[in-house]
Amino acid sequence: MTVSTSSASPEPAAGAPEPATSREQPAAEPDRYVLPLVVRIERADPPARTDALQTAARAVLALLSDPRTVEETGAWHARVRQWEERQIRKVVRRARGAEWRRTEPLGGLTVSGHRAQVRVFPPIPLDGWPKELARLQVSGTDLAEPGPLPTPDAGTPVLWLNPGLEMSAGKAMAQAGHGAQLAWWRLEPAARAAWRASGFPLAVRPARDTAHWHDLTTAGLPLVQDAGFTEVAPGSCTVVAEHPASRTAD
Repeated sequence: MTVSTSSASPEPAAGAPEPATSREQPAAEPDRYVLPLVVRIERADPPARTDALQTAARAVLALLSDPRTVEETGAWHARVRQWEERQIRKVVRRARGAEWRRTEPLGGLTVSGHRAQVRVFPPIPLDGWPKELARLQVSGTDLAEPGPLPTPDAGTPVLWLNPGLEMSAGKAMAQAGHGAQLAWWRLEPAARAAWRASGFPLAVRPARDTAHWHDLTTAGLPLVQDAGFTEVAPGSCTVVAEHPASRTAD
């Protein structure tokens, strides 16, 4: 994984307690925040779907572990904390060419996967998108998978997708980001440090079948439950995060 940073803006949280379930519920407060993720999709060279999902998940982890988020005096700390306390809603938009270049001056992080590139920015007000991001499209993130996916190596954290749900790549990227965040919250500091030091290795895979999915959702692992704003029914379980340390961290 390659991470590059750009300077700028706001504030976040590191030790937030992890709920058993994450819902993208709208909060009662008017000052709600959303985490913007931008995936680079060039017409001639789009990334593979799973590469984009995994890169988005790593981008979220990169932001959560960045000193600007972790340190109480960090530029992003307060903003991320407020976002986490209200809801961890994420929105994925796509960019190419000049659109992608116009996002560079905004404060954030760029994470590269195999061929995918994803930019993550500190949370912004739900109704306060910078113009460089507001003009980007949410639709059009459908990506292909070029071939069968290899079995994740033993010990690799896996974000398991619900095999019974159809989601666009953009929707699935946001859900993978939620799963990665819940896995991060579940870990002890030493496990977090080790994961970060190794570059946040992880895999995103669909659960093998309904029986496997049932086992995952009843194992006490962090799971993402969607509010149903887009694409899936309210209350749908979309992702289960299985980090090797998750079963022993409690």
